[in-house]
Parts: sequence; structure tokens; C-alpha cells
Amino acid sequence: MTVGRDGIGIPREVAEAEGVPEDLDANAVEEYSVPDPARRAMSGRVYVVGALLCGIGALAGLGVGMWWMAGALAVLAAWHFAAAWPLEVREAEAFEQAGAALDFTVGHASAAIRFEGLRAKPVWNVILYDAEEPPTQRALVFVDGVTGELRREPFVEALA
Repeated sequence: MTVGRDGIGIPREVAEAEGVPEDLDANAVEEYSVPDPARRAMSGRVYVVGALLCGIGALAGLGVGMWWMAGALAVLAAWHFAAAWPLEVREAEAFEQAGAALDFTVGHASAAIRFEGLRAKPVWNVILYDAEEPPTQRALVFVDGVTGELRREPFVEALA
């Protein structure tokens, strides 16, 4: 039996025989959720603890290198806290925002998240095709993952 999702199909017995990982198996029908970049704050807390331990070691006379390590860990912790953006806009909302910015009816679409700038702000890259068969236009829209605003004007091109 083949279980398909939007045209993607793989025979269950083939997937089992080939040992296809669950995250690549088209038979897995649960939704995938992008992990929240706000989890970076947990790493920041670990680096703060490491910096404190290095500071204590330096005060205990373990050498000047411990001060350097404490400083490096403190800087790394600060970056993790600064880059811990909450992902307020999920994939479905990014599709809605991107579709609303275009002047054609959307057919197929795909979204991927990337991180922009020194603070690694999440940005959805949404590719949309018009609803004609075959599509005659496609667009690339950048949607801010925190505010939901467009990051720049959509790029629209005609398909030859």
C-alpha cells in the first residue's frame, strides 16, 4: 500500500526494507515543527555557568588563562542571549503573509527558514507559484520570523 502526501508517495514495504529514517519517510504524516531559536538562551545559561566556574578557578589561583576563558565564555553567552529570537511566525502564517503580498493566485508553495545577520534573526524564505497549470509565474518572498513583516520587496519572475 502506498501512502501519499501531496503527490509524494513511497511504498511502505520499500521504506521499511531500505531503512528510510522516519524524518525522510513520506509515510510519516505528522507535521514537522521548526525548533524555536529561543532555545539558544539555554546554551547561554550553560556558558554563563562555565564562565563563573572559570572565574572561580582564576580566583583560586589556577592561572591567567582561566580569566581569558571566563571572558570568552561570557562573550559567547551574550551572543546566545542576543540571538535567542522567539519564532513567533510559523510556516502557515508565513505562507499567508507571502501570498497576501502577491498579485496572483497562489498554487504550489514551499518555505524554508534561514537566519540573517550577526544576531541570526529567523527569516522565512517562501517560494510561491501561481495556480495556473503549468505555472507561469513564481515569487520569492522573505517573511520576518519574529514580526511577520516582509523583509524586502517580493521577487517575482515569469516562467518561460
